[in-house]
This record gives sequence, C-alpha cells and structure tokens, in this order.
Amino acid sequence: MVPGNQSFVTMFILQKFTDDPWLQAALFGLFFTLLVLALMGNGLIIMAIHSSPNLHTPMYFFLVNLALMDVACTSTVLPKVLQSLVADNTISFGGCLSQMFVFSWVLGSELLLFSAMAYDRYLAICWPLYYGTLMNSSVCVTLASFVWSVGALNSLVLTCLVIPLSFCGPNIIKHFFCEIPSVLLLSCSPTFVNDVMTIIADMFLTGLNFLLTMTSYSFIITSILRIHSVEGKGRAFSTCSSHLVVVTLYYSTALYTYVRPALGSAGLLDKAVSIFYTTVSPSLNPLIYTLRNKEFKASLKKLLFFPK
Repeated sequence: MVPGNQSFVTMFILQKFTDDPWLQAALFGLFFTLLVLALMGNGLIIMAIHSSPNLHTPMYFFLVNLALMDVACTSTVLPKVLQSLVADNTISFGGCLSQMFVFSWVLGSELLLFSAMAYDRYLAICWPLYYGTLMNSSVCVTLASFVWSVGALNSLVLTCLVIPLSFCGPNIIKHFFCEIPSVLLLSCSPTFVNDVMTIIADMFLTGLNFLLTMTSYSFIITSILRIHSVEGKGRAFSTCSSHLVVVTLYYSTALYTYVRPALGSAGLLDKAVSIFYTTVSPSLNPLIYTLRNKEFKASLKKLLFFPK
C-alpha cells in the first residue's frame, strides 16, 4: 500500500449541485443555515445535559453521544460543500479518504447507537424495577465504547480497502462529498472485494440493527398497550416517541442509500436522500428530542437565562 498505488489521480472533483450563480447562492445560504442549526442545536444539548445533574441518566447519556455524532457528520460534509458552491470543488486523495473514514465511522456508529438507545428504552419500560441495575453507568460506558469502536473498525476496514486501488481517470465524483460507493465507481482496479465488504457491512450495521431496534420497540409497544391508565400510556410513550421518530427518519434514508440494488448510483434522488441524512437530520434531531421534553426544556432555560 504505497503512494504509487494511487496511480495517476491525486485529486478528485466533486460534482456541483448547479452552475447557476443564483441557485448556488441560495444553496449556500440553505446549507450554511443547516450547519449553524446542527452545530448550535447539538452543542446546546451537550451543554444542557452536562450542566444539569438531573439529566445525568442513561437516556441523556446516549443523547449526548448522538449529538456528538451529528456534529461530526455535519462538520465533515458541509464545510466542503459550502466551499464547492463558492470556490474550489476539488478534494485531494488524502482529504477524500479522511472524509470517507469519518463519515462512514459516524454513519455506522449512529446505527449501532440507535440499537443501544432502543435497548435502554426497552429496559426502562418493560423492566422498570430492574432498570437501575441493568443500565448502570458502567453498562452505559461499555455500550458507548462498543458503538464508537465497532463503527471505527468498520470504517477503517472499508477505507483501507480503497487505498490500494488505482485511479487513472476520470476523477469526477458524481456526488457532493466522498462516499465510498461513489468513489469506487472511479477505480480502474477491480472492486469486487470492496463491494462484498460494503454489502456485508450494510447487512450487519443497517439490517441487523434495524431488526434489533424494531424488536425492542415491538416489546415496548406491547408493554405500553398493557398499561390501563391513559395517563400512564402517554407518559410511557413520551419517553420513546422522539427516538422512534428519529430512527424512522434515519433508517428510511439509510436503507434506501445502502441496501438499494444499484450500489454506487448517485442520481438526483440519491443526492436528495444523502442531503437529508447528512444535513437535515442532524439539524432536526435537537428539535425532535427537546420539543416535547419538559425536563430538558427546563434545564435548557436554566442554562441560557438563569445560570447559577
């Protein structure tokens, strides 16, 4: 795996959204707004939870991890998108590899985290008397470490498999960022191993985690339906409804992108879906998790307006 294996291409060209100056300016404003919303929203989540002892619970611990992943995702993708809209739309081979690694790491870790969060809600609702023992601080740290480590290992393997490939032209990536399937389309070398490993990773990270998450929620919904009082049902459902909304939005796009038959296709619909889970979803997550959460809103108001 020496530098010479990178062949003739040392720089890639990211495909622009449009050549119309007015549309470029409009898209720049849109993406810049989404970037600010994602960074500010997730940053406030992290600060509010960190500064409020009453929020130091497993549910909020996992929410901090999700916020960190959303910050990493938007920080990896959007700055280069903004640059390509107003100036240079090229990216070096090393920069492309770095973007692929971080993005794949965050994407895989987020899918695993959704399973951990679903498991946490399952224990809280289905086994409330044993919840404190089954989901203690050491278990939370272990689960989070597993999520980040497996996501990093998966990304490292997939990214390292790209390094020995030859890229001898063309060098135009038909996407607005370096995503592994789009980059593989440009390789002059056989990509059979890369394609197989990508499919295996998709089956494990997307398919298996989706199954685990849905299984957890089937038990959760069954338990909620057994509660006799309407107030009790509402209170139980409110603790997991936000997570269920985020999971549904995220998997609906991730499943389309990574389990579609035409692996590596980057048409207009693919770009629209990618925009959703790389920019819109990280911006919406803070709102989804906090709009109906009175406990969090109280802590946020205390952080912003009534600091001690």
